[in-house]
Amino acid sequence: MGNPAQLRDTFGRLHDNLRVSVTDRCNIRCYYCMPEHEVQFVPREEILTFEEIERFVRLAVSLGIRKVRVTGGEPLVRRNLHLLIRKLAAIPGLTDLALTTNGVLLREQAEPLYEAGLRRINIHLDTLDRNRFLRITRRDDFDRVLEGIETCRRLGYDPIKLNAVAVKDLTEPDVVPLARFGREKNIEIRFIEFMPLDAQGLWLRDKVLLADDIVQTISSEVCPLIEIPDRDPRAPATEYRYADGGGTVGFIASISKPFCLNCNRIRLTADGKLRYCLFAIEETDVKGLLRGAATEEEIARIIAEVVAAKWEGHEVNTARFVAPPRPMYAIGG
Repeated sequence: MGNPAQLRDTFGRLHDNLRVSVTDRCNIRCYYCMPEHEVQFVPREEILTFEEIERFVRLAVSLGIRKVRVTGGEPLVRRNLHLLIRKLAAIPGLTDLALTTNGVLLREQAEPLYEAGLRRINIHLDTLDRNRFLRITRRDDFDRVLEGIETCRRLGYDPIKLNAVAVKDLTEPDVVPLARFGREKNIEIRFIEFMPLDAQGLWLRDKVLLADDIVQTISSEVCPLIEIPDRDPRAPATEYRYADGGGTVGFIASISKPFCLNCNRIRLTADGKLRYCLFAIEETDVKGLLRGAATEEEIARIIAEVVAAKWEGHEVNTARFVAPPRPMYAIGG
């Protein structure tokens, strides 16, 4: 059961990266992700317990998983999340543990999370403009996010990265201020092309602010960017460094430059469904196995089978593309 080759798919891609959603709930309402009202959440009793998540992660690590990222929804709304982080950080063989958050609750939780063993953190922030933040998130929590970022810097989190969704005709004014903010704070900004994963069907291809256009803007208005040639080819972000040595910036170009052929990730939803792709139509229930009488070997076999069944890619750029039935917050970021 300890052979990492079990998590190689039919296209030769070796999987060592697992994203674990701990909740589908969120305390903001970004318009490109969730409706403002009447959001349908999974009943709490259907959400995996910390013990079930720990068991699954231990099994996945025995099969070759080395990186785990905790996501949501908003993971910090899950009560006592630091207890799960402590459990995961103690798993032998897990070499990279990270968390993605919107930052609203970071000021209060960053320290217990750090003490539990968390060091890597991605914070979602699309804009440094208060009014645009309110328009995007439908919540007035801009100051709390900035306070959370400063708390993480004070505690010594490394790396700290900021994720910014790039939407045409909305976030162009934010590109330069965010880039300068990242240089000033020694934080990598990661611009993410707007993806068809919203709950309201608002995505349109002409609303995607392309990574190449952002590179040109930053290069001309902030500092020339140079692509880092030796980056991990399986990483979702293409990374650039500033020519003057003033830091790095990343671009996740899921629409204009899909990285499917190098993908090394699988995903576990908060309600215990295993997915081989963010855009997958199908998913496999493992909650029933974790709560039933399934043996470790049986669960490990299911994990390996899901990876083996992985498709070649999401086909967003073809007429065959079908958006997944779950929105982003219900899948896990």
